[in-house]
Amino acid sequence: MGCGHLFYSTLVTFSVALITYNIIISANAPLKQDFPNPSSSSISVDPVIEMPLERSRRHGAAANKRLFHTAMTASDSVYNTWQCRVMYYWFKKFQNGPNSEMGGFTRILHSGKPDKYMDEIPTFIAQPLPAGMDQGYIVLNRPWAFVQWLEKADIKEEYILMAEPDHIIVKPIPNLSKDGLGAAFPFFYIEPKKYESVLRKYFPKDMGPITNIDPIGNSPVVVGRDSLKKIAPVWMNVSLAMKKDPETDKAFGWVLEMYAYAVASALNGVGNILYKDFMIQGHLTYGKIGEWRFDKRSYDSVPPPRNLPLPPPGVPESVVTLVKMVNEATANIPNWGS
Repeated sequence: MGCGHLFYSTLVTFSVALITYNIIISANAPLKQDFPNPSSSSISVDPVIEMPLERSRRHGAAANKRLFHTAMTASDSVYNTWQCRVMYYWFKKFQNGPNSEMGGFTRILHSGKPDKYMDEIPTFIAQPLPAGMDQGYIVLNRPWAFVQWLEKADIKEEYILMAEPDHIIVKPIPNLSKDGLGAAFPFFYIEPKKYESVLRKYFPKDMGPITNIDPIGNSPVVVGRDSLKKIAPVWMNVSLAMKKDPETDKAFGWVLEMYAYAVASALNGVGNILYKDFMIQGHLTYGKIGEWRFDKRSYDSVPPPRNLPLPPPGVPESVVTLVKMVNEATANIPNWGS
């Protein structure tokens, strides 16, 4: 892709909270304002998106924006809800920022009933899967929720960003999809070639090489609305089929639904531009610095308090940024903790 001069960090995720404190980037690199070119020979894990030069020029010329609608699925648990509130706070902060192509926002609540945050966060109520169908894997409600939303909601934007409650937006986000391709983050643990024998149950050889399946999940992904309308029902059916198959279920475990989206996208002929710097991905770390810790799963039944203590010296700047952003959000969201 072209070498532009505008760079965008986009999403910070809370890492899986089996750790003393969360190291958000693997190389302990600081969160900076200026970043190396992602296409250069040195690989960076900083949270950056480079805008292609052609698009930078068009934005400078005040060209028409290609707005995308941000959609995230969520349950009505305390744990999901406080993350949704923080995520939406930062969405609003950056929605109208420079070069943003962020349009509307929807929380797709798959509890089947309204909650008390309907007036705070734009929300679509989706029905959960019938009892027992998720086999204890609640994430299977995600594709089913998207199917319902895409069928029933009046979505003005022609593109959709699929996000999750534990994402935090750190800069205005441009629309990185182009030429019918989605824009996605590549996950190192999604390995289609390694699991070809399993994936061929769902992606037969006549559909092409296994490398047609991108190493992605459904989030973060920017994709055309019409493309997602085709992908979503297949994503749902493949997810259910994978969960019912013992070999597949054992092979993919908690990332099964991510593989299902990647397969569904490939089955529909929708490829993706892979941006390694779309998101700072969490990594498990078992270290400890004094008594300080931040573990999102410590707050599964009650939201985190306002004014969390900042990390001590030596913690990566990305972690400091994360805690500061949580603190700003909780300080400004009305009735936090109520």
